[in-house]
Parts: sequence; C-alpha cells; structure tokens
Amino acid sequence: MSFTPGFLSKFKPAVRKVWLHFSAGLVWFGVGLMLIGFASRWLKPVIFSTMLLLVTAGLLLAIGIYFFGFSKLAKKNIKRISGLEGENVCLFAFQGWTSYPLVLFMIFLGIYLRTYSPFPKFLLAILYLGIGGGLLFASLHYFKNIARALCTKNTEAKTS
Repeated sequence: MSFTPGFLSKFKPAVRKVWLHFSAGLVWFGVGLMLIGFASRWLKPVIFSTMLLLVTAGLLLAIGIYFFGFSKLAKKNIKRISGLEGENVCLFAFQGWTSYPLVLFMIFLGIYLRTYSPFPKFLLAILYLGIGGGLLFASLHYFKNIARALCTKNTEAKTS
C-alpha cells in the first residue's frame, strides 16, 4: 500500500468552515477563561482595596489588548478562514500555520512566568487578566461571525 495524497486525505480531519470559526472562538474563549482563572486564584489572598486596583488595571489592559491587538487578529483570522478554498478544510486550519510557533512560545512563556517569575503572583494577575480578557473579548468576533452566517443562511432559505 502506497502513501499517496489521496490515501492520506482520508485521515485529514476535514470540517466545514463554520466549525473552524467555532473552534477558534472556543479556543480563544477557553484560554481567556483559563488565564482569568489563574489571576483570580492569585488575587484571592489580597485585601479588597488592593484587589480592586489590580482588577481595574487588568481590565484596562484587557481593553487595550483587545482593541489594539486581539480584535484585529480575530478579524484577520475570520477573513482568512472565509477565504480558504472549498467548503471542507482541515480542522487545524482554524489558526494560521505561522501562528502555531507563536502559540507554543506563549504557552512556554506562561509556564515560565507561573513557575519561575521573580514577580509576585498578584502582580502577574494584571498581565493574565489583560491577556485573558483580551482573548475572551476577541473570541466574541468568531461567535458573532457564526451567528451572522446562520442568519444570512436562514434568510436565503426563506426567500428561496
């Protein structure tokens, strides 16, 4: 048995593009929640007035990261997915192939910061709230895109 592209294509996890949008949104939302979860556990022992200040700083950072970074990335990724040829594409294309090394770097940086950082966890909470919140807000672009596509599809079906 030879391994030809036709043979290998049977093993390619191909899905409709809507599932790529859903997968990307789910990953961004899930990672955002995870980072916010880390930050919230680190803030539990902090007195309320300090916690309020740190959460406010994290929220402001999240808004900045969302507006100046992640919202643009999400919109660019939605456009890229929509522009992929064919209706069924590889499930792993929910993220651009060039983004995977960056994702790995961010995972290792996060592990390093949680394990070896000289900064106290309550200060790291600001960064984790910022990145987590930015990811969570940006994930909504994917879900909004899915809802818009479903509404358009339903409208077209009704007019046919």
